[in-house]
Amino acid sequence: MCIISLLSDFGHKDPYVAEMKAVILSINPKVRIVDVTHEIEKFNIRMGSYVLASAAPYFPKNTVHVAVVDPGVGTKRRPIIVETSRSFYVGPDNGLLMLAAHKEHITNVYEIDNPDYMLPNVSKTFHGRDIFAPAAAHLTEGTKPSMFGQPLQDYVVPEFAKPRQRNGEVLGEVLHVDDFGNTISNISSEDLKKAGIHEGDLLDVRLGGKTVTLRFCSAYDEVPVGTPLALIGGSNFLEVAVNQESASRTFRAKVGDKFAVSSQ
Repeated sequence: MCIISLLSDFGHKDPYVAEMKAVILSINPKVRIVDVTHEIEKFNIRMGSYVLASAAPYFPKNTVHVAVVDPGVGTKRRPIIVETSRSFYVGPDNGLLMLAAHKEHITNVYEIDNPDYMLPNVSKTFHGRDIFAPAAAHLTEGTKPSMFGQPLQDYVVPEFAKPRQRNGEVLGEVLHVDDFGNTISNISSEDLKKAGIHEGDLLDVRLGGKTVTLRFCSAYDEVPVGTPLALIGGSNFLEVAVNQESASRTFRAKVGDKFAVSSQ
């Protein structure tokens, strides 16, 4: 069975999500639609990227992920399909798709500009319904990504989608702060392995304008209550936590802050 996942900042008060699903099912009534969330903070591309990258690895191969957090809808920003080694991503070319797609190895990116795979009347304010939903449905019916438009090389890759290494440090930023106050970076376990950083190491972490030494643990309770630590969380990103307290409050850290880590 073909699967399409949906993620957006649309909420549930309005008919927008239902309209996208109606379009998808009108093209392919056999598809299975899974809602990741429609409660992304309005216009928050970084938050949408984090949630998409966290959820996508657990879907079956060849899932089509539709993500719409799109403050630039109706402008020159392009609608795109990203083809990876295991999935397809459909959405705006504003960086929203890239954190998830990079984790799976991008093979091709195409602009969606073929009107045969759009609704007849495309609204300037609702590409989710008129462009992205039909594109996703046609993908599940076997339409090749190259049929939708020209390949792209200059697609948007935001800074938060590409941690860097410099002089033994892995450099990134705070991607998300969860409800527990855990301060989650965009640095993955793979990034740390490339830098020779392993669980059990003592880490120098620069966060919120401070440098602290933390144990790289595998679970929160490996340190006493109230003690800070670093670990790989459930989304496979490095986070700073405080056992049973808020790391965000402790370190006065917020989304977008610089985050750097090195092993002692």
